[in-house]
Amino acid sequence: MAADAWLGLMSGTSMDGIDAVLVRFEQDSLNLIATSSLAYPHDVRERLERLSQNHGSPDELGELDHRLGGLFAEAARRLIASSGLEAGQIAAIGSHGQTVRHQPDGQHPFSLQLGDPNLIAEHTGITTVADFRRRDLAAGGEGAPLVPAFHRAFFASQQEHRCILNIGGIANITWLPADAPDKVSGYDTGPGNALMDAWCQHHTGRPYDEDGQWAAQGRVDSRLLTDMLGDGYFAQPAPKSTGKEKFNLAWINTHLARHGELAPADVQRTLLEVTVRSIADELANTEASTIYVCGGGARNPVLLEAITRACGDRKVLSTQVLGLDPQWVEATAFAWLASQTMAGKPGNLPKVTGARGKRILGAIYQP
Repeated sequence: MAADAWLGLMSGTSMDGIDAVLVRFEQDSLNLIATSSLAYPHDVRERLERLSQNHGSPDELGELDHRLGGLFAEAARRLIASSGLEAGQIAAIGSHGQTVRHQPDGQHPFSLQLGDPNLIAEHTGITTVADFRRRDLAAGGEGAPLVPAFHRAFFASQQEHRCILNIGGIANITWLPADAPDKVSGYDTGPGNALMDAWCQHHTGRPYDEDGQWAAQGRVDSRLLTDMLGDGYFAQPAPKSTGKEKFNLAWINTHLARHGELAPADVQRTLLEVTVRSIADELANTEASTIYVCGGGARNPVLLEAITRACGDRKVLSTQVLGLDPQWVEATAFAWLASQTMAGKPGNLPKVTGARGKRILGAIYQP
């Protein structure tokens, strides 16, 4: 019984739950075997949001690390049970964990993910690879984004200039020039869903704006939009990465304080436009003829329509066209990164992260 399947676990900056995939890799193609999602309990999501804004104690940090480790292990066990595979058929688990702070700049850069991989290995009986970002940081990189290496391996084309646009809490792009693997680049463009989710939670009590319906009721406030797009991050050259420690409700309120009373729906629509414009401005710097979208933002028709308009003649399609559903791209990427680590191969792209060179990423936890 060959151990030729890989299991990927991912929870992104939206902090809503865990995506899990089982996949087999064959050179430049992949076979998705099974997928599932496990939503976070409401109290876990609330505690993570507070912790990401530096509201929490060391005890809470340790407790959440342990609790999330159990949840990640549960997500893996549920997926395996539904897939028909045995644990012995899985070469390793690649677990990204849950980012609570990402601070790649400054004298002591760091990226902190929770979800104890010792518990994942212990509860599943499967070798687990985790802590992918810190080796790149140690080599002088941003530690993010890491998925462009996966995008290059499976989504690049010899005939078509492509961009992969991932819209999670934070948005990032990967530029894949045709038949030029050494020229691949990528970085975080800024907020994806993070600002819209924060404003929606604050005003409606809902964790996100389903299908962008609330934003569709509002109008863009041009003065607020100009002010928000004046944030220094948008003009910062790559390599760069960011997170909810920057783009959050406090960031929104800082800008709103300069503009008086605005209708909440108008603010939501303006926040959507911040995401659209910050993405479109960066896409304009590439020669991509087609933009392939993945991540949670791919399920927001109002957002996608606005991005499509902003991209003009360029086609905007789902990564489903390339054979991988938008929801499962990142979890599949971390399954692949685990396979790279287990094979002793690098997982970062120095041109993307700014690291001094290619590095084997992650730590291995034996069962």
